[in-house]
Amino acid sequence: MQLDDNNLCRLFGDPSRPAVCGNFKADADICGSGSQQAMANLIELEQLTQ
Repeated sequence: MQLDDNNLCRLFGDPSRPAVCGNFKADADICGSGSQQAMANLIELEQLTQ
């Protein structure tokens, strides 16, 4: 996982950061109403696709 203790990207500004990260646009369908909901949604998506 490339998030620090504050859930910030450790690769931000690093040339090795994947382009998909820079191109991602937050969407309420994925991110919900805030960072806690976004993390819960991402965890659920990861579990569903394992």
